Amino acid sequence: MLNGLKLSNIFFILLGSAIFAFGLVNFNMQNNLAEGGFTGITLLLYFLFTIDPSITNLVLNIPLFFVGWKLLGRTSFFYTMIGVFSLSLFLWIFQRYPVEMPLTDDMTLAALFAGVFIGIGLGIIFRNGGTTGGVDIIARLVQKYIGWNMGKTMFLFDLVVITLSWLLYLNYKEAMYTLVAVFVAARVIDFMQEGAYSARGATIISSRNDEIAEKIMKEMDRGVTILKGQGSFSKKDLDILYCVVSRNEIFRLKQVITSIDPHAFVAVSDVHDVLGEGFTLDENKMPIER
Repeated sequence: MLNGLKLSNIFFILLGSAIFAFGLVNFNMQNNLAEGGFTGITLLLYFLFTIDPSITNLVLNIPLFFVGWKLLGRTSFFYTMIGVFSLSLFLWIFQRYPVEMPLTDDMTLAALFAGVFIGIGLGIIFRNGGTTGGVDIIARLVQKYIGWNMGKTMFLFDLVVITLSWLLYLNYKEAMYTLVAVFVAARVIDFMQEGAYSARGATIISSRNDEIAEKIMKEMDRGVTILKGQGSFSKKDLDILYCVVSRNEIFRLKQVITSIDPHAFVAVSDVHDVLGEGFTLDENKMPIER
């Protein structure tokens, strides 16, 4: 770790930038597909005026660095700088050494490849504390001074950029395939962000809570939390069990519950990010290597 910066994070931000740039050059640019955000603006300028995206990426982002310094914080700011500069570098490299993969006869495949590569690249960058600048900084500014949440700002910005791309250089088929690529990229980013530690949370209401909790802890080695609740109709106080397990353990959890109380009320929900013992930490509170 160097003054708060982790070498492993820097490595993965560089790797994510390389994957992102590879997809952008070899699938978006080769098949006339647009993109949202600042990346979409760089492609817009490339297709209209043949301006190198590696240059416009820097020109658009550098002014935002001065604005975003205080908003991002020191560590996030440096990770973002690494993301922006490395993305421009890899864009420059892959444009000069492209991989010829003609997919104009199969635009569905081109859109899927574009979405997967961009999604994986950005997902790796985001998971390691970096960004590629641009809309992320603008969204933080809008949130601070106007009060809009970041997701709303980023969605509107992407919508405007893709709409402009459609009006200025995309035909209707390319516009639709662009939407497919953007959708796939968003889903892949979600998976990269949440999929590694996604789990299931079970809310359990039973007259035999103590037995259920004991068996879950003994047979599944999972912790159980007892919450205090009250029945809306009966007005009686009751205990509610809450337990988080990995996805492949949910069937076993249901078996444990029904073996004690077949009439127990069980509500299972998705848990998209889990930190702590049994998931990211071992029994000695040390990080689990994945």
